[in-house]
Amino acid sequence: MKRISILGSGWLGFPLALAFHKQGFQVKASSRTDKRLSPVKKAGIETHLLDIEESQISTDFFQADILIVNITSKNVEAFQRLIAVIEQSTIQHVVFISSTSVYANSKNLHSASVTEEDHQQLINCPLLKIERLFQASSQFTTTIIRFAGLIGYQRHPGRFFLATTEHDEVYCKTIKNPDACVNMIHRDDCLGLIEAVIKNNVWGEVFNACATSHPARRDFYQAAMKHLGDFDPIFSGQTDSVGKVISNEKIKEQLNYSFIYDDLLNFKSMPFN
Repeated sequence: MKRISILGSGWLGFPLALAFHKQGFQVKASSRTDKRLSPVKKAGIETHLLDIEESQISTDFFQADILIVNITSKNVEAFQRLIAVIEQSTIQHVVFISSTSVYANSKNLHSASVTEEDHQQLINCPLLKIERLFQASSQFTTTIIRFAGLIGYQRHPGRFFLATTEHDEVYCKTIKNPDACVNMIHRDDCLGLIEAVIKNNVWGEVFNACATSHPARRDFYQAAMKHLGDFDPIFSGQTDSVGKVISNEKIKEQLNYSFIYDDLLNFKSMPFN
C-alpha cells in the first residue's frame, strides 16, 4: 500500500485526499487551519496542522512514500526549509502543483502553443524558483504539473467577474483581453491527471495541464454567464489583447490521458455547485 501525504486540503486537496482514501491508499492531509481540516477528519483521513512558513515543521506528516504539494505560498525560503525536511524523510516522489502563470503572455495571439520545452517563455518568478528547488534535489524525484485556470464545483467562471453593490445589486465587472484565448481545466481532470502520474509512476517530468479547447475570452465568458442565468458580460473595447495558448499534447501522449471536460464551452456537461 502506497502512503500519500497531501500538503494542502482546500478546493483541490480535499477531494484528492478523498479519492485516494477511497482507493485504499494510506492518506495524510494537512492544512494551516483546524477549520479546513474538520471535514477531512470526518471522512476518516489522518490530518495534520502544518504551515510551511513557520520555523518548525512537524516531521510526522512526511512519513510517506509520495508527497503532493498543493499550496499557494510563494515563499521561496519557506520551501527551502520544507525541502530540507522532505530530504530527511521517507518521501521518494513529489508531485508539485504549479501554474501556467510561469509562462509569459504575448501580444501575438496567433503564436504557436506554449509547450514544456519553451524555456524562453518562462518568467523568472518565485513560483519558477520553487519548481527548480524541487527539481534540484537528489533525495527524491519531482513531477511538476502546471495547471491552467481552475474551474469546477465552487469555482464557476461566470462568477469571476460578478460583483455586488452596497444595495445588493449584482453587476458584471468589465472583462479585459476579450480576444485572447482562455486556458482552463476542470477539477475532475486535475484529479485524474494527478492520479495518472502516480499510478503510472511518471517521475522527473514537467506537464502543462489544460483542456484542449481554447475559446476566446469573449465567447467563454458569454457562455459562462448564460449558464449562470440572466447576466450580460461587459467586455473592454481594447484591440491589443495579450495572452497565450497552452499545449497539453505532452500530457495526453505520455500519460495516455483523455480529458473528461475538453470542450470549455459545454458548461452543461461540467459539474458546478
